[in-house]
Amino acid sequence: MPLFCLYLLTFLCLALAPGAAYSSVANVPRFNGEIIVDGVLSAGEWSDAVRLELHLETDPAENGPAPVETTAFLIEDGENLYVAFEANDPNPEVIRAYLRDRDSAWSDDHVGIVLDTYNDERRAFEFYANPLGVQMDKTRDDTAGGPSWNIDDSWDAIWESAGHINDAGYVVEMRIPLSQLRFPDVDGKKTWGYDLVRMYPRDRTHTISNHSQDRNRSCYLCQVGKLEGLEGSRPGRDLEIVPTITASKNDSTEDPGLDPIQSGDPEVEGGLTVRWGVTPDLTANIAINPDFSQVESDVAQLDVNNRFALSYPEKRPFFLEGADYFTTPINAVFTRTVGSPDFGGKLTGKKGENTFGVFAAQDAETNLLFPELYGSDTETLEQSNTAFVGRYSRGFADTSSVGALLTTRDGDDYHNYVGGFDARWKINDQHSLEFQHLQSETAYPEATAIEYEQPLRTFSGHASYIEYEYDSRDWFGSVEYEDLSSGFRADSGFVGRVGGSRTVAKIGRVLYDNGDSWWDRIRTSLHVKWAEDEEGELAEHEFTYRFGIGGPMQSWFQVALVDAREREEGILYDMKQLRAYVEMQPTSGLQFSIITIMGDQIDYSNDRLGKKWSIQPNIAWNLSRNLLLRVRSVYTELETQEGEPIFDAMLADTRLTWQFNLRSFLRLTVQYQDVERNTDLYIDEEEAHEKEVGRQLLYSYKLNPQTVFFLGYSDNYINDDSLDKLTVSDRNWFMKIGYAWAP
Repeated sequence: MPLFCLYLLTFLCLALAPGAAYSSVANVPRFNGEIIVDGVLSAGEWSDAVRLELHLETDPAENGPAPVETTAFLIEDGENLYVAFEANDPNPEVIRAYLRDRDSAWSDDHVGIVLDTYNDERRAFEFYANPLGVQMDKTRDDTAGGPSWNIDDSWDAIWESAGHINDAGYVVEMRIPLSQLRFPDVDGKKTWGYDLVRMYPRDRTHTISNHSQDRNRSCYLCQVGKLEGLEGSRPGRDLEIVPTITASKNDSTEDPGLDPIQSGDPEVEGGLTVRWGVTPDLTANIAINPDFSQVESDVAQLDVNNRFALSYPEKRPFFLEGADYFTTPINAVFTRTVGSPDFGGKLTGKKGENTFGVFAAQDAETNLLFPELYGSDTETLEQSNTAFVGRYSRGFADTSSVGALLTTRDGDDYHNYVGGFDARWKINDQHSLEFQHLQSETAYPEATAIEYEQPLRTFSGHASYIEYEYDSRDWFGSVEYEDLSSGFRADSGFVGRVGGSRTVAKIGRVLYDNGDSWWDRIRTSLHVKWAEDEEGELAEHEFTYRFGIGGPMQSWFQVALVDAREREEGILYDMKQLRAYVEMQPTSGLQFSIITIMGDQIDYSNDRLGKKWSIQPNIAWNLSRNLLLRVRSVYTELETQEGEPIFDAMLADTRLTWQFNLRSFLRLTVQYQDVERNTDLYIDEEEAHEKEVGRQLLYSYKLNPQTVFFLGYSDNYINDDSLDKLTVSDRNWFMKIGYAWAP
C-alpha cells in the first residue's frame, strides 16, 4: 500500500514541465589598481566597479520593495573577486553587530554574495560578513533535497573581509581569492550564477536581494542572475601546506572512589596536512599523522531513557573539507566513525556533469554501531582498520543526477563492505523523486559477535530508500519509504535502526501575510508514520498534526499533537503527546527558544508506559558587543501512570565567550548533568543518583581557518552512589599550533 501511494503520486506529476530561466546579467570589469579591504569605501577605489542595487525583499514580502537601500560593487583583478556593500540604515544605532568567532554571526545584520561558479544551478559557494567584518561562509547544493540538507556551513575558505558602521549604516568589503573557488578552466569570458543578499533583522528578519524569488519554484540557484567577466582568469592550482604541533597532558583514574588520579606523561605530536589543487577540477587533501582531535567540547546530550545511540556532529577540519560530496539519502558516510587515524587522504572534483570523491584513512581504533529495530549499541575495538569511501555522481536534465557509493572497512577478523546506487529526478520546479539502494557484507571478530549477539559468520543485508516530494508556494508534501534488513550494516556511516520498513507521509499548507497583518507566515501540516518489522508486525504508528505561526520579534510558535502506537518488548502501547516550541528575539542581544513535551512516554528500562514532562530552554544573550552567554539545557521527569516518580534528569551546557577581536576569544564551558532515580521501580539495578560536571577553558586565535593557536584546560567530576561528593575523574591540558603556508 505505501509503495502504491508513492507510485500514484509520481505518476500524477509526470506531465508537468520545468520552469523559466534567469533574470539578469552583470558584467564585472577588470582593473589593475589596489583595493585595501578596510571597511571604508575610499574615493577612487571602486570607481570602475559595476554598481548593483539590492531593490527587492524576497522574505517575508514576496518580491516587494526593499525596506532599506543597499548598493553592491563588484570588480576583479584576474586573481581576486572584490565585493563591497554600502548598506544604508535609517537607524544605525540599532544595527545588530557583535564580535564573534567566524561562522557565528548569522543572527546579526549581514551581507553576502552567492556564486554558482559552474553555472549549472547545482552547487554554489556563499560568502557573508556582518557590519564588523565577522566572516561566514558555506556551500549550497540544490540537488540534495530539502533546505535542511543542502546547506553546509562547515566549509571554510581563506578570504578577507572588513566592516565599518557609520552614520548612514554600514560598509562591508570582501576580497575572495579565485584560488579558493572551483570553476571550469575555459578561455574567454566566464559566466557564473550569482546573487547578492542582505539580511536585515529587526522586528522581523527581512531578506533583501537584487533578484526575485518565485516561491512556486522549489529551487534557489535556478532563479539567480548571471555574472560575466573574469576573462583569462584561471582556477588556482593552489597549494596549502599546514604543519601542526599538538601538546597535551592527561591525568585520569579508572575508579575515582578507590584510586587517586594519576598524572599522565606529556605528549607532543607533529602533523602535516596538504591541500593541493592537482588540476582546476581536482583537489587532493593529504594528512600525515594528523591532529584530528576535537578542540572544543561537544554540546552535551542527555542520555537517559534512550534506546538508540547518540550521534555528534563532525567538527574536524580535514573531514569537513568537501563533506557534501559524500552525502546521500541513507547516512552511509559519517566521518566521526574514524576515531584515531594515523593517515588520511581525500580526492574530490567536478568535471562537466561528473562529480566524484574518494576518501581513505588508516584508523588506530575501530568504532562499531550495532543496530536493531528497537535499539542500538556501540563499541570501540582496540584494533586498527583501513577505511575507504568512494562516491560518484553524474548530473543530467538540469538538477537531476545518478550516482554510486562504495565504502569499505577492513581490520583483523573484521570487515564491512557497502555498495549501491542512487538517483534524484527533478521532474520540474515542484516535483522530485529520490532513490537509493545499498547492499552490505559484514564479519565481526568472534568475541565481539558473541558479546553483542551478532552473527558468527559473514552476513549481508540491504537498505532501500525512495521519496517523492512536492513543494510549491502554498502546498508541500512528501511520501518516503525505507526498508532496511536486519543484516544491513554501514560501519562508515550512522544507521542506527534496521530490521524493518518505515513509511512517512506528510502534507501541509503555507499561508503568507499580505503585509497588513501582525503575523508573516502560518504553516500547518499532517504527518503520518508507519513502521513494521520484517515479519510485517506493527512496530510504530504515529499521527502528528503541526501548526506554526511567525510573528513580531522574529518569533515562531509551533504546537504539535501526537497520537502514536509503539511496540516495546512485544507490547503495543498507545501514547498521546503535546509538544510546543517557541523562539523569539525580543531585543537585538537576546535570543531564546523553549521546547516543551508532555504526555505518554514508554519507560524503556522497565517495559511500561509512563507520563513524561520535559522542558528545554535555550538562551543566547549578548551581554555586550564582546561578551556572549549561551545556555542549552533540558529538564525531564518521568513517572508511572499512577503518579510515582521514576526519574528526573537535568542537563545544562553553559558557555561564556569573550571575543577580544575578529581573530581571538576566550571561552569557559561548564556542562552539568544530574539524574535521580527511584530504584524501587527499576527492574535492573541502577544508580540512584548520578551527577557529572565537566569544565573547559579554551583560548583560540585564528588568523584564518588553518593558521590557528589553541590553548586549553578541561576536567571532569563525577558523583554516584559509591561516592559522597563530586570527585575528579580526569583533567587535561592541551595546545595546538597550525600554520597555513601557501607557497
